[in-house]
Amino acid sequence: MKITPTQIAEVLVIEPRVFGDSRGFFFESFNQRDFQLATGLDVHFVQDNHSRSAKGVLRGLHYQIEQAQGKLVRVVRGAVFDVAVDLRRSSPTFGQWVGAELTEENHRQMWVPPGFAHGFLTLSESADFLYKTTDYYAPQFERCIAWDDRALGVDWPLSGSVPKVSAKDLAGLALADAPVFESVQSA
Repeated sequence: MKITPTQIAEVLVIEPRVFGDSRGFFFESFNQRDFQLATGLDVHFVQDNHSRSAKGVLRGLHYQIEQAQGKLVRVVRGAVFDVAVDLRRSSPTFGQWVGAELTEENHRQMWVPPGFAHGFLTLSESADFLYKTTDYYAPQFERCIAWDDRALGVDWPLSGSVPKVSAKDLAGLALADAPVFESVQSA
C-alpha cells in the first residue's frame, strides 16, 4: 500500500496494491495490521456505509461535533471529487481543505481524521461511495458546513454547472458560524 500525505498531513491518500490480469483484479481494500503499520494510526472501525449518487450530486460538508468520526472513504463504481476540511481550531491548518479524485479505476482511498468535515461531488453518471467510520452515526450531533462557503474556497470541479444538493446541505452554515472542534482530535 502506498500512503501519500496531502497538504494537510493528517489527511492521507491510500493506494492499495492491485493485482490484475485479463480476468480482472484483486486487492485488499482494508487490512487492520497493514493500515496501522503504513499510517501509524491505531483506529477501530465500527460502521460501514454505502451511498449511491447521480452525476452532479454534492454531499457535504458533514461532521459530528460529538462522537467525531474518522472516515476511510473509497469509490467502487464511478468517480468523485472528495474533500476534507480541517475544523480543529487549534490546528495550524484550521479552515483549510484538501481534495482528491477517487475512482473505481484508481482504487484510491482517503483517510479523513476526526475533527474534519467531509463531502464529495459525483463526477461520473453515478457513483457508489463506501466508507468506514470510527464512531457511530449520531444524527443529534451531525452538523454541516456550507459547501460553497467563500471563506473555505473549495474549488469544486463544477464546470459551470449547479450541483444537486439536499435541503439539509443547502442549510449548511458558514464556517464562521458553525461549531468547530476546540482541540485536535485523534483517531
